[in-house]
Order: sequence, then C-alpha cells, then structure tokens
Amino acid sequence: MKDELQSLHENNTFELVKLPKGERALKNRWVYKLKQEEKSSSPRYKARLVVKGYTQKKGVDFEEIFSLVVKMSSIRTILSLAACYDLEVKQMDVKITFLHGDLEEEL
Repeated sequence: MKDELQSLHENNTFELVKLPKGERALKNRWVYKLKQEEKSSSPRYKARLVVKGYTQKKGVDFEEIFSLVVKMSSIRTILSLAACYDLEVKQMDVKITFLHGDLEEEL
C-alpha cells in the first residue's frame, strides 16, 4: 500500500482540495491482491484504492458510464494489421500504470 501511495504522489495523480459546500464525497476502500510472478519465487503484494461506485446516482454523481477495458475486437484488429504488414507485436507488463486525461467534470 505504501508503494502505491508513493507512486500516486510521485506522479502527481491527484490534488487534495476541500469538498465544496453541498457536495458529498464518495466512499472508497483499498483492494489487496497477491500476485505470483512466473520467474520469481516470492509473491508481490498489490494494493488499489477504488471508489465505491455503486453508491453513485445517475444525474447526481455522474452523467454517463465509461469503462477503460479493451475490447477483444480491437485486439484482433491490431493483430491482423500486424500480420498483414509483417509487423512485430510485443507485450509488456507494467508495474504501475496511470491514465492521463483532461476531465471537464468536477470530481
């Protein structure tokens, strides 16, 4: 958990601000996972801070739903393009990832 918090701070992924009057904060919790690496004999502990999204109300806390999950059709398209153009495809594992994007909504 300390590693995750340190990464969040180092990458400036958030800024602590006071909650505006009349707004409510969504509850969150830590989710823990034990990952066993194939080439390593010792397991690695992972922690994620997640918001309890099921407490949100449409029109109050959010307007639309967006999921950051890749579609299998997208993967098949990339692989078929690589095969057609004789390109090399590489896979990599990333210890910690951060998604960057400009948000117009207030969180």
